[in-house]
Amino acid sequence: MSGDIDAQRNATRPRIARAFAPGSVGNIGVGFDLLGHSIDGVRDVAIVRRIDEAVVRIATIRGDVEGADTLPLQAERNTAGQALIALRDKLGVAHGFELELEKGIPLGSGLGGSAASCVAALVAANAVLDAPLAREALYDFALDGESVSSGSRHGDNVAPMLLGGVVMATATRMIPLDVPSWLHAVVVHPDQVLETRRARAVLADPYPLHVVVEQSAHLALFLTGLQRGDATLLREGLRDLLVEPRRAPLIPGFAEAQAAALDHDALGASISGAGPSTFAWFASRSQADAAAPAMQAAFASAGYGSRAYVTPVAGPRADVISAGAYA
Repeated sequence: MSGDIDAQRNATRPRIARAFAPGSVGNIGVGFDLLGHSIDGVRDVAIVRRIDEAVVRIATIRGDVEGADTLPLQAERNTAGQALIALRDKLGVAHGFELELEKGIPLGSGLGGSAASCVAALVAANAVLDAPLAREALYDFALDGESVSSGSRHGDNVAPMLLGGVVMATATRMIPLDVPSWLHAVVVHPDQVLETRRARAVLADPYPLHVVVEQSAHLALFLTGLQRGDATLLREGLRDLLVEPRRAPLIPGFAEAQAAALDHDALGASISGAGPSTFAWFASRSQADAAAPAMQAAFASAGYGSRAYVTPVAGPRADVISAGAYA
């Protein structure tokens, strides 16, 4: 009898699912490789088919994003493919996955594009498993996938994509943080590309102890400000002394865009992820709406067009768009 029930349950499970993952702001300035938040307005989409062959196969990568057609189709060299390989290996499932990716997040933008692909793929693949996993159980596989792109396992992009909003990401845990509903962000992506590995290379030299201590104070103020919903504490804390000074010279127009945000009463502004995208936090949607054109004008003065996204800091989480039995 139990075998008949299991067979019936498996027969009704979806065999194909389509899921999205949003973009993200990694680091949030003061939380290098530790903090991130999801954003609305830009996303990657993955379509995963359950196949009988015990492999992970990437059928196609498409999208309007420049360079999407250059991304590797070999599963082990692709963030999404490697995440699904890790999922199969860990669970020991007999079936495989065929993957299609629709890139919507620009490459090398600092908006979490490599992370979004692997998170969208995992959420879609999870939907076609006989026994889908809890969202938290996908984290380790997402770290496996993200490491293909960045060369290290850090969760400041994948964690907020999986859970939504602001998340603290350690090596083993995703911890969602309180986010006041009034907090909004402007994220401006200039028409530049900055590869993550290059952006990380400038951080290799050691930091003076007094700078690390001061950065720790900023992080403490920032986290307390989030928990209390205190804009004054957020303004005092959202100042990056470690990463921003070394990466800013790699981003023409950044200093001017940051100054434009602060002139419009931003609580703070810094580099999104590895850059070149720039983010700023505001105490209201109206302030964010007013600041976005000024930040874009700053990049324009440096000779770069840009796109701006105004989003709640408590952004969306990755989710299934559709699932069914047939392709």
